[in-house]
Amino acid sequence: MNRAGRPARSVSVVIPTYNRASLLPQTLDAILAQTAPADEIIVVDDGSTDGTVAAVEGYGPGVRVLRQANAGDLVARNTGLAEAVSDLVAFCDSDDLWKPEFLATMHRVWDAEPATTAAFANFQIVRDGIWQTADKFSDAPTGFWDGWRPVAGDLALFDTAVTSRLIDFQPFFPSAMVANKAWLASVGGWDAAAGRRVGCDFSTILRIGDHPPIGVAQASLVGIRKHAGNHSADTEAMNLGDAMILEHVLATRPWLDHLTAPIAASVARRRLDALDSAFARGDLQAVRDIAALLPAGAGGIRQQIKLAVARLPSPLGQLTASALAALRRHGQSLPG
Repeated sequence: MNRAGRPARSVSVVIPTYNRASLLPQTLDAILAQTAPADEIIVVDDGSTDGTVAAVEGYGPGVRVLRQANAGDLVARNTGLAEAVSDLVAFCDSDDLWKPEFLATMHRVWDAEPATTAAFANFQIVRDGIWQTADKFSDAPTGFWDGWRPVAGDLALFDTAVTSRLIDFQPFFPSAMVANKAWLASVGGWDAAAGRRVGCDFSTILRIGDHPPIGVAQASLVGIRKHAGNHSADTEAMNLGDAMILEHVLATRPWLDHLTAPIAASVARRRLDALDSAFARGDLQAVRDIAALLPAGAGGIRQQIKLAVARLPSPLGQLTASALAALRRHGQSLPG
């Protein structure tokens, strides 16, 4: 803080949005209610057709709107990053929420360690306006947080790369992230080459994981809203998207070759989980498509039985899958 009690650095907020006219106002209200106000708020409209722009314009000159042809949230975030003029840049998806102390807490990270590249807060899921009790950081596997450096209260820093930890557990979300603007721009911003698949921001989080110091706020300061229009509720699609992102990262970042084995194992696990999900909902074509991406024999006998069923001619395959699902509902499972 400076002598006037203001943060020693400025912060811009970037909000990518697409057809979120009904959700965006609550997100903006939460950002405008911060105890440490943002120096600018940039909404990047990604080609909305539902009145999103009109909803934003009602907030007046404190909220700036940029419009672009629909290109996806990664490109929209980069558009906002390029326009931001502050020392720090915070990102918030247009359906998520910040608690009033989010930005103030993020400032404290940089007060403790000015060299911080990026920092993340903990978060909770919000359904129908109700904040769920569970928080994301509590789901971390044993040892995930080992080695961080406590700096102030519930804040900590990773002084070494955490990329290997993020392969199987990813607790860092864009809406809970603040980054050094110049640093993020220098490494290419959000990895738009990851495409527009579900979970495409995972590639950028892995990039950040390679560049400590990385700040962590253990307090749950962000709400990730779940609703009919958001893809992260589809765990099957998330698993398939994350698997493709991991392959993209391995193919484009040769310095991560030492992580080839754990990345390949995570890719296989995610696709096996997606195969199980597809089989459970009776989508045998999806089972066949996912199996084609897996190494021969992956998953053991249980998955091989499911694949064999999926390859049966219709309607025999569908009837067999339904019978197996009925057995599972009655407490019986496949061997293996």
